[in-house]
Amino acid sequence: MTYEDVRAFASRLPGVEDATAYGRPCLKAHGKILVRPHEDGESLVCLGVPFDERDMLVEAEPDIFHFTDHYRNYPIVLVRLAAAHPGTVRRLVLRQWRATAPKKVLKAWDEAHGEQA
Repeated sequence: MTYEDVRAFASRLPGVEDATAYGRPCLKAHGKILVRPHEDGESLVCLGVPFDERDMLVEAEPDIFHFTDHYRNYPIVLVRLAAAHPGTVRRLVLRQWRATAPKKVLKAWDEAHGEQA
């Protein structure tokens, strides 16, 4: 998987747009950062991953999931895209998108795609 694959998937979600954050490219949804490529050029910065889940992911699959000291105190996990299963990445992106989406948008999405789409 590549950032372009993530971008192609995310761009089909309502309200997602290309943007910048901290001078770097990112995808925003409803004005909030959804995901962005990490400076290492290999990983995706995924927001909204609770600490306990992040720790479990890093312990279970350290070749895929990791974080840096910079993100230690934030609910963020880094995903090595080349090693990640596309479905896992899509679920992380979709979960963060759902966290940013207004209720009206979520209702319309769920009616059209189901809550687990």
